[in-house]
Amino acid sequence: MKRFAMVVALGGMAVMTALPSLAATGSKTLSGFIGDSKCGATKMVKSPECVHKCIAKGAKPVFVDEKQDVWKIDNPDAIPASDEGRNVKLTATINAEDKTIHVLEIKKTMGSKIKSKI
Repeated sequence: MKRFAMVVALGGMAVMTALPSLAATGSKTLSGFIGDSKCGATKMVKSPECVHKCIAKGAKPVFVDEKQDVWKIDNPDAIPASDEGRNVKLTATINAEDKTIHVLEIKKTMGSKIKSKI
């Protein structure tokens, strides 16, 4: 009986230790801009108006991070039209395998014009 209690106690401690680290990796805050699936991070991205026009014609909004990596947004309805083509800071869950993010929160950042390093 004592061994069983010891195993249960140690197992409980292991779970309690792992939970905070799992929660910490659940979402991340990222900086970049909202682009469109047609242009992504190419030189063709010239203005927020250009991005908005492409999205209105059927392109999907994407997130372009500070490294110019393009991420598909699996919940595009979370992106207000006013943020299309703008620099943003967002909180999202990330699926690195298929390069998608799920946006939880989005905020415009200062100088909200596209800052492409291309």
